Amino acid sequence: MDKRFEHFAQLAVVILLVGGCFLVLKPFLTATLLAAVVCVSTWPLYLWLLRKFKDRRNMAALTMTLSLTLLVILPLALVAYNMADNVTAFYNALKQVVENGPPAPPAWLKEMPLVGKSADAYWQLVATSQAELANLEQRLLEPARIYLLAGGIMLGQGVMEMSLAAFISFFIYREGTALAGFVNVAMARLVGSHAENILDIINGTVRGVMYGLLGTALAQGVVATIGFVIAGVPAALLLGVFTFLFSLIPVGPLLIWGGAAVWLFYQGEAGWGIFMLLWGFFLISSVDNVVKPILISRSSNLPYILGLFGVLGGVLAFGFVGIFIGPILLAVAYSLIKEWIARYSQE
Repeated sequence: MDKRFEHFAQLAVVILLVGGCFLVLKPFLTATLLAAVVCVSTWPLYLWLLRKFKDRRNMAALTMTLSLTLLVILPLALVAYNMADNVTAFYNALKQVVENGPPAPPAWLKEMPLVGKSADAYWQLVATSQAELANLEQRLLEPARIYLLAGGIMLGQGVMEMSLAAFISFFIYREGTALAGFVNVAMARLVGSHAENILDIINGTVRGVMYGLLGTALAQGVVATIGFVIAGVPAALLLGVFTFLFSLIPVGPLLIWGGAAVWLFYQGEAGWGIFMLLWGFFLISSVDNVVKPILISRSSNLPYILGLFGVLGGVLAFGFVGIFIGPILLAVAYSLIKEWIARYSQE
């Protein structure tokens, strides 16, 4: 009886200890997962730097951390700051435009196929009816304000999470060899002789998904640059670079090519403005909605639907950084389940 009581007491202490540690570390869980993903993905580059710095781990780890900060975090922080600073001004300008009523519809609107006549008629109705104008204001302004604020908050939280992840990644890089040894021993105790194979699967899956995300960003930047050049948008290459950076943000590229389309309409280039809208919707956005899940599924053998759920569900669960964490978690789990089924079938 005493032994059973002692056993349950020990088990209760362990459960309380694990639960307490989880509560303490819970605020840092997302950033730690992101730091681990980044470190695993860039570990070969860190080893190359380590050789160049003659095994000075602090210098190599600091170089990797500063590179992550300068290339990713700092540009996103500038975007978040500008977005938060301009949300109020943009909302007030939009409100003034709606309250003043739209100008007369352009002549080309009525000539558009399929939707031209109905769009022109609705424009005329809004321009002449105060009730319809008030209805449009209610339907447009409040969702716009909520969307702008939510986007700014999500982006700001993402910058904070990535900054914390960069700080954590410094220590993961520096103590990477010891951490790898600990993980190898722990996995060997848990799964036995298959530990090395499972770790290889995890490493390959994490790198494949990360490379897929970055490959998608690069593809969006190239496609957007081509569209900007065709439409005659100035600074097309710079806007393509911004599209590459904004592709890490949900619906981020829309801000770039949508702004380019608005600029074209404002310049009186209605035809090129429509072209930019179509190019952005059917090509630039299609890269994010279609190519990203395909690249992730190919690099990790993850089914397309799970890749899509990983991207969307990751954002809902973890915020902005869930773009990376969500598909990687699903891909790792799927790869491990496939490996377990294959090994069980062979046995």
